[in-house]
Amino acid sequence: MARLSTHVLDTSIGRPAAGVGLQLIRIEDGREIEVVRARTNSDGRTDQPLLAGPAYRPGTYVLYFNVRDYFTRRTPAVDSPFLDIVPIRFTMAEPDGHYHVPLVVTPWSYSTYRGS
Repeated sequence: MARLSTHVLDTSIGRPAAGVGLQLIRIEDGREIEVVRARTNSDGRTDQPLLAGPAYRPGTYVLYFNVRDYFTRRTPAVDSPFLDIVPIRFTMAEPDGHYHVPLVVTPWSYSTYRGS
């Protein structure tokens, strides 16, 4: 089944990032259209895929991760995290694809890749 999922890992403590707020946006004709808002669970994942089944559509999307809020609430809290909102813009071209977009993050840096 075609789907989109995500996972947030806090490599500064070597654990999944729980409670990260995120927003999925679809880009249509240069406009940003909100598709879903979610929050990561204790495993750093959303409880459901961000897109699945009939809701899944190939196209260009942006995932916005609110990492500042996560890092200031985390124990131990980060007094002044460098990052605020991390945007990841990507294109899903496969009509039956499984796209997994992980965010590997610290208060000062981030990375992503197409996961499995």
